[in-house]
Amino acid sequence: MTVLAYVWLAVAILMGIVEGATAALVSAWFAGGAIAAFVAALLGASFPVQLAAFIVVSAVLLACLRPLVKRRGVQRPARTNADRILGMVGVVTEPIDNVAATGAVKVAGVEWTARSQDGSTIPAGAQVQVLSISGVKVIVRPAAVAAPV
Repeated sequence: MTVLAYVWLAVAILMGIVEGATAALVSAWFAGGAIAAFVAALLGASFPVQLAAFIVVSAVLLACLRPLVKRRGVQRPARTNADRILGMVGVVTEPIDNVAATGAVKVAGVEWTARSQDGSTIPAGAQVQVLSISGVKVIVRPAAVAAPV
């Protein structure tokens, strides 16, 4: 094996290590290109041919496989059982005041910290409808004006 063959093999291994460390599909294409250049070096090709093999194979792998991998790698947000309270009506247990960052509601037997959708204050004992969940807080509006969800 020539020195260049060892260099291409080292580049392929290095790109594989980088890919394994990042898992972001950044260098896998270049590892494939380096393997192609390594094979070209083993077959006795000149350095310009090896470099061309590296560039062409890397570009082809990037252009052809990245869209497929990205499409397959798209993950939808994991739904939790907390989503079941969306649209439900609950009772305010602590007055909701967005400015003071206070408020709690009880929905389906579970107490949540709460904020009002429009910033209005909602007194304790009022019925509210859960519109969304933001972190550990529910976003609510008074149930009297709540539209069906």
